[in-house]
Amino acid sequence: MADDCFAHPRLAAVYDPLHSDRADLDAYLGMAEEFGARRVLDIGCGTGVFALLLAGRGIEVVGVDPARASLDVARAKPGGGRVRWIHGDATGLPPLCADLATMTGNVAQAITDPHVWRETLRGVREALRPGGRLVFETRDPARRGWQEWTREDSCHVAEVPGVGTVEYRVELTEVRGPLVTFRQSYAFAADGQVLTSDSTVRFRERAEVERDLLAHGYELEEVRDAPDRPGREFVFVARRP
Repeated sequence: MADDCFAHPRLAAVYDPLHSDRADLDAYLGMAEEFGARRVLDIGCGTGVFALLLAGRGIEVVGVDPARASLDVARAKPGGGRVRWIHGDATGLPPLCADLATMTGNVAQAITDPHVWRETLRGVREALRPGGRLVFETRDPARRGWQEWTREDSCHVAEVPGVGTVEYRVELTEVRGPLVTFRQSYAFAADGQVLTSDSTVRFRERAEVERDLLAHGYELEEVRDAPDRPGREFVFVARRP
């Protein structure tokens, strides 16, 4: 089930204005070009920002996401008809023979259940052609990035066309082993409504991810640094033999 920040129609509609800096996607665009990908599977595509960037370059794209409200936003964007949108997750994909599968942003960490994580890796492998690659990022738990998730540091105010002023904050609520839970709040000035969305992410050690990939039939090509967050994230590049 998708978190409210993606699944609630009012929150999905303001996601892009509140997260307008997507410099993190530049590295993924570069890898799509580096690997010569002509067919890409965008897992956890959300409101379709990355999928539409790829489609604008003439790449065939399949975007999959469990949040229908986010997919509705994606479909309504210019060029939305050029992407094949699938409501669901990566555990039961149709045959795709993709050259590249991606999980950008927090997607990999948002898959917290170990069984679902294993089934995701299996499903993605089956959706890739032989020689196709899976690329995703995950934060290095040693950096304890969750300590920076405070209401004061995260406050962001955006003026959203047709909506008005929206104030956004993030607050850490629980750390339990590798699981970190936080609450996002959205205050709409137009009518005073405040909506919240609780999310949990899993911080995996590099060795744990490497073992999972090997156990599910991938070859680990390399682990890169994230250009937008140097020293803070692992970017895994795995290949289906």
